Amino acid sequence: MTSWIRHSAARGILTSRYPDRAATDEELPEAGRTPTAHPEELARLSDGERSLCPTGAIREQAVDQGRCIRCERCFAFGLRPLGSPAMNVGTREELRESAGLADRRPTSVAPFGTSLHVFMIDVGSCHACNAEVLALGTPYYDLNRLGLFFTNSPRHADVLVVVGVPTPEMVEPLRRTYEAMPGPKAVLAVGACAIDRGIFADGPRTGSSVGEIVPVDLYVAGCPPPPVAILEGVLALAGRGATPEERR
Repeated sequence: MTSWIRHSAARGILTSRYPDRAATDEELPEAGRTPTAHPEELARLSDGERSLCPTGAIREQAVDQGRCIRCERCFAFGLRPLGSPAMNVGTREELRESAGLADRRPTSVAPFGTSLHVFMIDVGSCHACNAEVLALGTPYYDLNRLGLFFTNSPRHADVLVVVGVPTPEMVEPLRRTYEAMPGPKAVLAVGACAIDRGIFADGPRTGSSVGEIVPVDLYVAGCPPPPVAILEGVLALAGRGATPEERR
């Protein structure tokens, strides 16, 4: 055990400093960059080039960040990535219109700064978003240091985190899970599949998005989004911003 202590002391603090400090390049990697949404650049694309977007995210006036899966195919046709990797958190309409953090913040489900309990439900995913959500419970992100906790029961949850495209078998369980939560409560839809069915939008068993089944308060875009983007969404629902000033 002594050697473990020496090893830990030599390596220093390994827990993320986010949100007290800005997210690092490792926490927001360039892989999965979101394309620019400048209308003049989008207008130069032909219908054939737009059709190559696997989720139909490229529109005439904007890139639908909720549908974008960060495949970067559109970069070959002249679209440019944003200057830095972005965390896309906002309402559905905001993600259709712009990129980056949304200005709007929802009504807090913890108005007095109390702790929040989070319950995650998978309604039909590839498990990529699951891994990013559950990473918040690791020693690196350490969700508990911020007064945020995972719970095993929706009856104890303040925030419902939904990942995946609702399959027919999961539509009713999703509704019942939401109804089991005490109020005030909020829903965070994580990933392109939960937001607008993602790459599975045309599938025969994926007819509804999460927002068509339960009311969604915030959407976290990406395929999958990084843990810090999901954390930003939960903090917003807790009434705390991403910076120390906003959280005071």
